[in-house]
Amino acid sequence: MKIGFYGAAQQVTGSCYLLEENGLRILVDCGLYQERDFLSRNWEPFPFSPQTIDYLLLSHVHIDHGGLIPKLVREGFRGNILATLPSQDMLPIVLLDSARIHEEDAAYKKKRHKKEGRRGPHPEIPLYTVEDAEKSLDQVESIPYNSKTELNRNVSVCFHDAGHILGSAMLEIKWNTNGSERTILFSGDMGQNDKPLIKDPTMFERADYVVMETTYGDRVHEDPADVEEMLCRFINETIEAGGNILIPTFAIERAQELLYHLSLLSRQDRIPYLMMFLDSPMAVNITDVFRRNLSVMDKETKELFRDGKSPFQFPGLRLVRAVEESKAINTIKGSCIVMAGSGMCTGGRIKHHLVKNISRPESTLLFVGYQAKGTLGRLLIEGKNPVRILGKNHDVRARIEQIHGFSAHADKLGLMRWVTHLKNEPRRIFLTHGEREGAFSFAEEIKRTKNWKTHVPEYMEEVDLG
Repeated sequence: MKIGFYGAAQQVTGSCYLLEENGLRILVDCGLYQERDFLSRNWEPFPFSPQTIDYLLLSHVHIDHGGLIPKLVREGFRGNILATLPSQDMLPIVLLDSARIHEEDAAYKKKRHKKEGRRGPHPEIPLYTVEDAEKSLDQVESIPYNSKTELNRNVSVCFHDAGHILGSAMLEIKWNTNGSERTILFSGDMGQNDKPLIKDPTMFERADYVVMETTYGDRVHEDPADVEEMLCRFINETIEAGGNILIPTFAIERAQELLYHLSLLSRQDRIPYLMMFLDSPMAVNITDVFRRNLSVMDKETKELFRDGKSPFQFPGLRLVRAVEESKAINTIKGSCIVMAGSGMCTGGRIKHHLVKNISRPESTLLFVGYQAKGTLGRLLIEGKNPVRILGKNHDVRARIEQIHGFSAHADKLGLMRWVTHLKNEPRRIFLTHGEREGAFSFAEEIKRTKNWKTHVPEYMEEVDLG
């Protein structure tokens, strides 16, 4: 078995790994790059031939894990895309939304650049189209959790719950070599324990090789008990100041988790009644998918629905799909909460709300997820001022806050708890999906704690697993 690291290597986005075993070629994830320094990779030819790939195993539907699937199919991939049933349910929403954004962004840039008499760094054509996305969906096949699936007579895969988002999976791949069985685990994006809505990450007792994420490999989240209190405080202080609360929101899991906490705060009268907008057609559609997949959610969430206390339906909440309604939000007098995509402020409706609020000192911009290097969200957290939004510079006067505990990723302690649950010493642990500093820091933590062999692969590095 050989593994190639073609994304998320010493960076967070662009997850993509290629396994090769005796003629079988398996791609694990095919994600979009979102860091500014690596955006050009989205436009470059794949570093492997898509026509030669037999299977694509999708860990989950976040765009940095599956966002290049339409491009892969357009360039010749004809194999099966294997994913969990909830992921299959959400993938059309995610890919079609992504394709529409690429089409709209290309049209907007072309119009703006023509007006300004210049060309941008990337082509003024969409990375892929709605038609490309629709074609790729024909190749998706759902796989039940905890069910062994034979890829050929020598290689099998089993999808296990990763506790990251609805439908997320850890991949356990087994193969035979010289009469003995070997196992490689892909953590995918690993969630935190005791999060609302979804189950805890699966734990394992043995593996020969591990490929694991390190998004928060050098950081510890706030105590989960403090998350709700912080959210409550930021909301109440902003209302008192007379501003709006803007929350850049990832459409999958983060939006639904926010609704969960806001519904509790509202029902407990810890925040006053105010209008709350989930301004994202994609997030609204994903919320419908959550309702259809109660069977894979945790016990507490099932009980809320049984008691008629749906976290997705409470006084003051408005689910916004139409563009006209989105625009009308900015005409409201008084405070409101606006949750809009994208979560890193790289596109979507949040940018239009930022234009109206970023220079208002009474408003709060609250980040509740990871912000990759080079994204507008990261620049705002780092204090850049002014910032460029929709082609114009804006002074930053709004309050900028962040709550790490909302993250759908395990922190350093959670990652260590997961990997040290293994009873055997793996032959090698590959640390990916993290910025260089975080990955190497976590490698040192494993060495200090267990003295196990780790490796932080470079982009396009290939390793023979034997």
